[in-house]
Amino acid sequence: MRNLSEAKVGDTVTVVKLHGEGAVKRRIMDMGITKGVEIHIRKVAPLGDPMELNIRGYELSIRKADAQMIEINN
Repeated sequence: MRNLSEAKVGDTVTVVKLHGEGAVKRRIMDMGITKGVEIHIRKVAPLGDPMELNIRGYELSIRKADAQMIEINN
């Protein structure tokens, strides 16, 4: 398995598992990133941070550190 920070622009991936604990995991879940949801990678900044995602019909930007906590499957 790989994490969201490894996905390329244009990929559509499915969330398999969320890593992290406490407030960090809760914040990720509050943004709508939960197990089984599909994420489309729209853009990535030149240095890889942040990433712009399309999830559940809205656009979301997340930091690379947060993206590394999201395990994905193609």
